Amino acid sequence: MLVLPAFAAEDHAPKHGGIVVETKAGDLELVAKPDLIVIHVSDHGKPMKLTNGSGKVTVFNGNDKTEAPLALVGDKLEAKGNFKVGAGTKVLAEVSLNGKPAASARFTLK
Repeated sequence: MLVLPAFAAEDHAPKHGGIVVETKAGDLELVAKPDLIVIHVSDHGKPMKLTNGSGKVTVFNGNDKTEAPLALVGDKLEAKGNFKVGAGTKVLAEVSLNGKPAASARFTLK
């Protein structure tokens, strides 16, 4: 009888009510509000400790395009601004975390 090692199931479910995209830097969960975009970072479902992080988000809504810088706030990245967010809105996030090369993720809001 062959016994294979059990692998833990990868947890990519949203933990903050957002949308999760896997990247080389970790799982990025986008939570978008009209005045704030938050990106939570996790590694296989566990929050990632961030010592530094930066980047930018670009929000595409029809012909409107809004860019905002991301800043590290505690254990997440935040962009403040005036964003048109709704179903179908697309968000491109480009982030650098803990000195690793930049990763990008594309999100489509539901």
